[in-house]
Order: sequence, then structure tokens, then C-alpha cells
Amino acid sequence: MTQLKFYLKTGDTVKVISGKDKGKISQILKVLRAESQVILKDINIKKKHVKPKKEGDVGRISQFEAPIHKSKVMLYSTENQIASRISIQVGLDGKKVRVLKKLSKI
Repeated sequence: MTQLKFYLKTGDTVKVISGKDKGKISQILKVLRAESQVILKDINIKKKHVKPKKEGDVGRISQFEAPIHKSKVMLYSTENQIASRISIQVGLDGKKVRVLKKLSKI
């Protein structure tokens, strides 16, 4: 399987654009590059019923953030309140910089 370009990084602010959490804004906690997925804070919460391991223990219901595919999120600018695709531009110092396409047109 070929590696696709992955412009999202841990700590980025993103907006969910499809699914049950559509329209919510969150931060990326973890990036799973091999699966092309990201884990977002307080988004896509799943519950898992855990059986007791030993006699005398009690079962419990644990909650965790499940991964979501990268195509369902878009990078979000908190200053301008806008979500957009990403373009890569080379700065004056020769380093590559991620820029929102909607902001580069303004």
C-alpha cells in the first residue's frame, strides 16, 4: 500500500465535516498514519463493556475516543473562524509552510 500525503499534525485544530459529529471543532490528540486516521478530543466517543477479571471485581463501562478517517476532518483557523483545505508554500527562508487555501485568496 502506498503512503498518502498526510498534512494533519498532533495539536492541530480541525472541524468535522461529515458523520454524527458534523460541525464540531476539536483538537487532534493522535495521528495514525498507517490507517490514515486521527483521534480527536471528545469526538466519536465509544463505550466498551469490560467484564470483571477476577472474582470479586466488578464490571465497568469504559469510554474512549475512537479514530476517525482523515477525509472527514478539515483544518480550522480559530482566528478567522474558517475551515479550508491545505496548501504547501515555500517561505522566504526556504522552509515549507502549511497555509489554508481560503486564507491565501483573501
